Amino acid sequence: MSEPSQVLQAALELTLRERAELVEAIAASLDGFNLGDEWEDEIQKRVRDVDSGQVVAVPGEEVLSRIEQRLRDR
Repeated sequence: MSEPSQVLQAALELTLRERAELVEAIAASLDGFNLGDEWEDEIQKRVRDVDSGQVVAVPGEEVLSRIEQRLRDR
């Protein structure tokens, strides 16, 4: 098994919250990485939507809590 596959397998064994934190850390490590024009446009649109009040942000902890509750309710 390749090293990335081993890392992925280990990550999938983490709790939902731990996986979300890992994704956030990995995404932060890509700062400055060019995602392409379409993604950059989408990011800018979403930032404008939040800044204008058109979209209300939900704190990450609340989102994770809701997801965990839904998974428990299955």
